[in-house]
Amino acid sequence: MKSPALVKTFSNASADPIDVNTGARIRMRRKALGLSQTALAKALGLTFQQVQKYERGTNRISASMLVKAAAKLETTVGALVGEGESAVVAEGLLPKLAEPGATTLLENYVAMTPSVRRALVELSHHMTGDRQTR
Repeated sequence: MKSPALVKTFSNASADPIDVNTGARIRMRRKALGLSQTALAKALGLTFQQVQKYERGTNRISASMLVKAAAKLETTVGALVGEGESAVVAEGLLPKLAEPGATTLLENYVAMTPSVRRALVELSHHMTGDRQTR
């Protein structure tokens, strides 16, 4: 029988927030450079599925792979792990940006006119059951 500690350690159901945030930073940097998951994977000698798992935080990225990824993404390891970043960004925003489609939605939002943005925000409140206007 597995001990509770081992089940938790090897379960992907509750990824460590550090891994999720590091993955989100990798994803944001990759997208900022216009790289696909496939292109990054090829440069790192991985499959795109492995890059996807790193970006979601479901698989931990080793130190050596983090160094390679930082070089390919033209950034530092410190930037990818959030060194010097505020806790508010790391704990609040990054996990949300790691969700599939979140950065695309944000990019589209920025391209909208102010009136369309307001309408979208109102729609999102109704769709989530949050009736408060912010």
